[in-house]
Amino acid sequence: MREWTEVGFSSIYYLLKKLQRERLVESTLEEAERGPARKVYRATAAGREALLAGSLEALSVPKRCYSPLLLGLAHLPAIPPAEARAALAQYRVALVQRLQNVQEGWEGKRPLPYSVDAMLDHSLTMVQTELRWVDGFMKRLEAEDVQG
Repeated sequence: MREWTEVGFSSIYYLLKKLQRERLVESTLEEAERGPARKVYRATAAGREALLAGSLEALSVPKRCYSPLLLGLAHLPAIPPAEARAALAQYRVALVQRLQNVQEGWEGKRPLPYSVDAMLDHSLTMVQTELRWVDGFMKRLEAEDVQG
């Protein structure tokens, strides 16, 4: 879930209660075989309409992504070159770990629903692309350091 949303597990019930206040979901208590009854949430008709509208917008309108990396890049002139390279090397290590996590989340779990497969494919492609960019930029920094 962390690959495709910033909603943490601890925030889910807060969001469900908010959606319930807005009448986009409703809840019922269902008896469990063991333990206490559990609260089950279901989308209302208005909730399904909002989901459809939001999903169609997300699929049709690209949104800008403001990565903190861009802020760091904007301030490169203020950072000593060796420290910038070390920070980018650390960023690269984290990207490689993220790439491995996505691959592990995908491998051995097929067939997956096409929507889940598409989300994992997108995440994998984005991380691979960013990794290639970081590698190229680090080479550029090294070359400028040699020339400078």
